Amino acid sequence: MTDTTGDAGDKDTYALKSADLPEITAPDLPYRPPMPKAYRPRIGMIGTGGISGSHLDAYRAAGWEVAALWNRTRSKAEAKAAEYCPGARIEEDWRAMLEDGEIDVIDVTLHPEHRVEIIRAALMAGKHVLSQKPFVTDLDTGEDLVRLAEDRGVTLAVNQNGRWAPHKAWMREAVRGGLIGEPISAHVAIHWNHGWTAGTPFDAIEDLVLYDFGVHWFDFIASIMGERVQSVFASAARAAEQANSVPLLAQALVRCEGGQASLVFDGGVAHGPRDASFIGGTAGSLVSDGPDLGAQQVVLTMPEGIARPQLDGQWFNDGFAGTMGELLSAIEEGRAPSNGARENLRSLALAFAAVESRITGREIEVGAARRLSS
Repeated sequence: MTDTTGDAGDKDTYALKSADLPEITAPDLPYRPPMPKAYRPRIGMIGTGGISGSHLDAYRAAGWEVAALWNRTRSKAEAKAAEYCPGARIEEDWRAMLEDGEIDVIDVTLHPEHRVEIIRAALMAGKHVLSQKPFVTDLDTGEDLVRLAEDRGVTLAVNQNGRWAPHKAWMREAVRGGLIGEPISAHVAIHWNHGWTAGTPFDAIEDLVLYDFGVHWFDFIASIMGERVQSVFASAARAAEQANSVPLLAQALVRCEGGQASLVFDGGVAHGPRDASFIGGTAGSLVSDGPDLGAQQVVLTMPEGIARPQLDGQWFNDGFAGTMGELLSAIEEGRAPSNGARENLRSLALAFAAVESRITGREIEVGAARRLSS
């Protein structure tokens, strides 16, 4: 007869009881933005809107030369040049950069609806390209651009700058280094005030949080779980008393082969922000927690102990140095960049599936939604 007198809730194996582990030295991982050893090409930037300042500031700090700028409004290009790269010339036509044999790399910072034509022309001209994120709004178009880059023998990367946020980069490298074994779960929960977008052009983006903001974390999940991501179920809601016309709350559950993932975005929290990530594996776990994206403490737990790396840098602008630095390093070393456009299509497929799920109320297989729905 089975003994049922014991209370399973008293057992350490049942309760959520932490192990008493020693503090150990954190592994030295390559989480900092990569730098090419000797390759120093001249860079041309097409589009000098608000985000371009982060690009240019990072490039200036790294010592990379920006040779030319173009913007539809010339005065904006002139202002950026005066602030970040006084030696850069201002082009009347962006095509002039493609005809300049001394410019190797084109940084396209325009919005997606204006970007494809320029990326295609730059690739045809034999230029390496860094595309702003989100890369494209149609996976088939993205695949065409990837094939074109491969056919022309040039490199196409995506400015998925969140990859080089220090906490994200360290966690990703820990996973790639096998420190927690096979990842079986990846969960992100962000609580902050995204209401600053009310009344701005961002407020016209229906999936502002789930897609425009959330693509960074879909990319993070994809970089951890890889091809194991299978499907997603997502929803969005309006926050009480929000001023925005589009929902500020969103969440997504991601089904993975041999695992699971989730994202929670509370964009309507006016006080007490918090950003937390957890990755569980077969041999350990990773946690990152803090009040915002720039102040994060990472903890690695393994059977031999607990490590707390002291990380240097900030997402802005180290993330932008990371995306360009990885592109330049890949060109120099003759390899595909980790932020390459082909690999980024998986992240976009996950984000597109989430938006389609939000619209239809159904679980959507990753890759089934070929374009961004609205």
